[in-house]
Amino acid sequence: MSIVPATAIAEIHRITTAIRNQIGQIIVGKEAIIDLLLAALLCEGHVLLEDVPGTGKTTLARALAGALGCTFQRIQFTPDLLPSDVTGLSFFNQKIGEFQFRPGPIFAQIVLTDEINRATPRTQSALLEAMQERTVSIDGETRPLPRPFMVIATQNPIELEGTFPLPEAQLDRFLIKVTMGYPSAAEEEEIVQRSLTATTGSTLSPVVSASEVRALQTVVRGVAISPLVRRYLVTITRATRERPDIELGASPRGSLALAHLAQAHAAMAGRSFVLPDDVKAMVIPALNHRLILTAEARLRGQTTTGILQQMLTQIPVPVEGEE
Repeated sequence: MSIVPATAIAEIHRITTAIRNQIGQIIVGKEAIIDLLLAALLCEGHVLLEDVPGTGKTTLARALAGALGCTFQRIQFTPDLLPSDVTGLSFFNQKIGEFQFRPGPIFAQIVLTDEINRATPRTQSALLEAMQERTVSIDGETRPLPRPFMVIATQNPIELEGTFPLPEAQLDRFLIKVTMGYPSAAEEEEIVQRSLTATTGSTLSPVVSASEVRALQTVVRGVAISPLVRRYLVTITRATRERPDIELGASPRGSLALAHLAQAHAAMAGRSFVLPDDVKAMVIPALNHRLILTAEARLRGQTTTGILQQMLTQIPVPVEGEE
């Protein structure tokens, strides 16, 4: 039985609803995408936003940061960006006669890395330690990053000229991968209308503080997952390693990501326990970017999303009382 008090779960529901409403002042539609970002925030995970230019990736990341009482930095990734431009560097201060550390933009709580696949692999790798360990090691000294810490990366999957595909090790560090998609006709009309009538800058007032975010993250980790549901999510992850059309399945990190996201999904719905539906809702965003299809599967036009959807129909959903 969960030890999370009902008042704490109610507070998560209240605050995430307030953040969603605040972001809605800038972003038209995309409620499901916003919920995924909020779930990743509650898990202190990182997000990869992927789609063609003009779909609102950067705007969404800025809107989320604006609704949070957290420090924010944006890094524009380019081929000539150096690792020290991300992490910072030590320099000799002639006035005081000693070396000083100048922190880079990675020393913020919400970091937007725009067009991450335009930087060289060496610069991309500068993010690995920060994303996994929440620390930065420079000149033999390890420096902690502020908490909560969240990287929101954007990339264009279509334009490949002058880009460097993210290595699997870095893709695996992202808790979820989200595709924005085009808005509906009504939503696009609303976007145009807002742009024509807006008279001020698109700024948002924070609805939550950094310390409150940390408290919510602690509460989410206490959401209960029964042995039956835990076995169900592990079965899903392990099934990705056994399919002949998948060359590389999800690692145990995928199981952990799925479990944490299911906890966040349940808490945002006002529950202190995880249902199989919470797991199913998070399978595609949690595992989609962790799979590599075989060459034959790609030639047949199969996608990781389609395969995961097929798996969810084939794996039996546990029913309460089966044990």
